[in-house]
Amino acid sequence: MLTKSLRFGTSRASHKLLRLRASEPPLRAELFGVEQLARHAQAIAAQHQVVMGRGSRRLLARLDHNEKVLRAFNRASLAVDKTRRVTPAAEWLLDNFYLIEEQIQMARRHLPREYSRELPRLANGPSAGVLRVYDIMLELISHVDAQIDAESLTAFVAAYQKVSALKLGELWAIPIMLRLGLIENLQRVTTGLARAREDRDLASAWVDRLQDMAETNPSRLVIVVADMARADLRLSSSFVAEFCQSLSRLNPVLHLARGWLEQRLAEQGLSIELLVHQESQSQASDQVSVSHSITSLRLLSAIDWKEFVETLSLVEQTLRGEPADVYSDMDFATRDRYRHVVESLAKQSGLSETEVAQKTVQLAGESSREKGREDRTAHVGFYLIDKGLPRLERAIHARWPWKTIVERSIRRFPLTFYLGGIFLATMLGTFGFMHQAQSIGMQGWRLTFFTLIFVPGVSQLAVALMNWLSPLLVKPRLLPRLDYSSGIAPESRTMVVIPTILNSLEGIDSLIETLEIHHLANRDEHLHFALLTDFRDAPEEVLAEDELLLERVRTGVETLNRKYSSGGSDFFFLFHRPRLWNPGEGLWMGYERKRGKLAELNAFLRGACGDCFS
Repeated sequence: MLTKSLRFGTSRASHKLLRLRASEPPLRAELFGVEQLARHAQAIAAQHQVVMGRGSRRLLARLDHNEKVLRAFNRASLAVDKTRRVTPAAEWLLDNFYLIEEQIQMARRHLPREYSRELPRLANGPSAGVLRVYDIMLELISHVDAQIDAESLTAFVAAYQKVSALKLGELWAIPIMLRLGLIENLQRVTTGLARAREDRDLASAWVDRLQDMAETNPSRLVIVVADMARADLRLSSSFVAEFCQSLSRLNPVLHLARGWLEQRLAEQGLSIELLVHQESQSQASDQVSVSHSITSLRLLSAIDWKEFVETLSLVEQTLRGEPADVYSDMDFATRDRYRHVVESLAKQSGLSETEVAQKTVQLAGESSREKGREDRTAHVGFYLIDKGLPRLERAIHARWPWKTIVERSIRRFPLTFYLGGIFLATMLGTFGFMHQAQSIGMQGWRLTFFTLIFVPGVSQLAVALMNWLSPLLVKPRLLPRLDYSSGIAPESRTMVVIPTILNSLEGIDSLIETLEIHHLANRDEHLHFALLTDFRDAPEEVLAEDELLLERVRTGVETLNRKYSSGGSDFFFLFHRPRLWNPGEGLWMGYERKRGKLAELNAFLRGACGDCFS
């Protein structure tokens, strides 16, 4: 009866936590250095066998379970008697519970339900059915006691890929899986802490009863000890340590209970000293695991995951070997787009991502040998996002889903799709209106009149429908870009030009000011700025104010060069064109205005239009 009453005396939150607890121990194995981690990664890579296909949502369910356990422990810890001793690991959890909640929400936000289903799962071993990348991260956490750093993580993943390459999706999933693994570790430690706290509470309750009996009726103390013997207590290290520590501060007569405990433990081949030492070690280990896990969760936000993925991606390393040597100079968004295309092609063919990347580089190499490295077909982008894509698809025997076929058909005949869709929607709406009108008895001129009124309205609806449908079926494509975040290379010297017409002195002053602002906002020794100017249209070739306007803009550009130029290199230029007679307009004007200025500047820079500018 005593045991039953003591159990019902514990908090409801503690009972809920015990119902939720898992049987797994904390992720704590033999500690490895970097070299040992690399060897272990290669060993597990040789053992892993993976399968593809849609898997279960086990990780999200496990995350929900872990969240319930951690929340229950936090509520129980807040409700516990303030006079009770709190272990160091529990203090870490209480002080950093806000961070744990943030990480749980971040993990749930970054792990869409469909995302984990596309990743390879293990087909063998005790972790069969688990995502391969998740199992790899659990192994790492176990052998570093949750103390994650960039060096050990990089070495571990790199060593694994020497035996078995990870997919791009798996590399991008590593921060998510690390976060899930660390939360899992915290949950497992928390479960042990909850059980230990229950055992300590039970030990305190027995000590309180022994103390009460020793003070009120010492002769009946043996009855309480007998009740303890009949209760079949689970003599864990937490129970024994708390029981003996509490007894040592009380009436010496209570050492009868200590004697019984020593005898009971001796029957199991244990001793009080051994269990007290074990409890001390367990608390120290739990504190280290919790502190490491929380510190590692903070570290995850500080790691540059873009650089991490590109450093370890075999696809990235393969594409960087292209003959044109342009891929490595592109910005991250463009490189990521290329890699995603490789990933999609691998899914639609029987090849791995690395093999698709190698085939792409091979096609670029063949073109380079035929046409030279400077030809655009020597760049892998020509085969991934441009006109060379069909050739690559034939080479790898890719099979595309119907959505891709529809998108490509639309891109091939865009005007037919757009106007045909509007016409079809308008006709369907019109026929539907006529059918409905006839069903209510409308005939003759009334039907014709109202149908003609209805057609413009339904056509506007058809236009809106096609405008809504088009971006759903055809995704926009960004132009590939080079990365100039660290400055423009000398071989990529660039000029920013402003085409304009000289109308007034005030307008010229504004142009010069704008030119200066652009330069101050983009300070680079290989970036130049220029004005492409024409005089306004006129009935004569030369007007009286022309020379004044031209001198004003020339003086402004020269002033900027004196102010900002260094080392004899000018940043600012003026290209001015004279008027030409346009018989169609009957006026003297600049040839084709803006488009003409840009075309003639390109020709001038290539040495083909020496007299285009005065």
